[in-house]
Amino acid sequence: MNAHDIGSVRSKLIKMAVFTTLAALLSASVAMLVLDLRTFQRLWIDDLTTQADIMASVTAPALAFSDAKTAQQQLAVLRARPQILSGAVFTASGTRFASYVKAGTEQTLPTRPRAAGYLIERGGLEVWHNIVENGELVGTVYLRSRYGLVDRLLNYGAILGGVMLGALVIAGLVASRLQAAITRPLEAVTNVARQVMQRRDFTLRVPGNNSGEIGVLVDAFNDMLAEIGRRADALQAANRTLEHEMDVRQKAEDALIVADRRKDEFLATLAHELRNPLAPIRTGLDILRIRSGDAQATQRATDIMERQLRQMVRLVDDLLDVSRINTGKFAIKMGRVELKAVVNDALEVVRSYIELHGHELVLDLPDRPVFLHGDATRLAQILSNLLNNA
Repeated sequence: MNAHDIGSVRSKLIKMAVFTTLAALLSASVAMLVLDLRTFQRLWIDDLTTQADIMASVTAPALAFSDAKTAQQQLAVLRARPQILSGAVFTASGTRFASYVKAGTEQTLPTRPRAAGYLIERGGLEVWHNIVENGELVGTVYLRSRYGLVDRLLNYGAILGGVMLGALVIAGLVASRLQAAITRPLEAVTNVARQVMQRRDFTLRVPGNNSGEIGVLVDAFNDMLAEIGRRADALQAANRTLEHEMDVRQKAEDALIVADRRKDEFLATLAHELRNPLAPIRTGLDILRIRSGDAQATQRATDIMERQLRQMVRLVDDLLDVSRINTGKFAIKMGRVELKAVVNDALEVVRSYIELHGHELVLDLPDRPVFLHGDATRLAQILSNLLNNA
């Protein structure tokens, strides 16, 4: 039996059954031993008292006639009782009248008689019995016998010890068989718990149909596994949802980073575009200041500044449109629009660029009016942007 078996439920149940049986047997054995010893003592006292009464009856005539020889012969009959070690007959005056000592023993006879009764001492039993003749005390009989209390105790203890040993062996065997009703469900619970820890499989269950407290324990363990399994599934689902949300958030952050980068690029381009009209405007102002009397130069400078101002207004409008889009306030005014008017509005914006770069713009529009459904301002803006890019 290893250390695990010593501390197991199986060994504890067997020990409990054996120790319970041992305690019960010890209690019963002590009670039986005490009862037997008292019975043994009473039997010995009664037997020796009866023998003393017989001796008193047969020696009474010898005392009456002072026949010591006959009394001695009567005491010699005690040789037939090997357990009697010595005996004596005393007269009424207390003188020892006759005596008997078992051969091969050394016995000390009392010199004076005692009151009727018994005395247990020095491993022997002494009985004093009065000799009565015609209602008159004529003497006393003394008998001493072997008192085998120790032998009786040893023999009875050996018997009880054998019975107890056999009972303990039987109790251990029976307990080892009966403990399976308790230990097998517990071992099943332990094995399933170990497999759950190793495999992380909460679908495992403890089999069996047990009743009583063991059945309640098994059912509670299975219910606990089911609850843990449900919570584990819920936790995994929550983790998957969280991972998905993190992916969505990461993509949104990446999109925001791209949008922010594009915004910065747009602002940088817009700043550059806003600076471009300033130089022609400054040039026009210089022309007006230097050639204030030259009407042609003045008109030329005025035209330049007007075109550049329109360009700056267009750029500012683009910036406002971006702001409206970001804040969700960008609105499109839909309506019936004539195509030629949209083209003319766009040409007014880009005509100076076309002339400045020496490009040629050819319009091919139908003679009859062409109507569209849209936002005239946005359509003109889109067309002017396309022409500028071209």
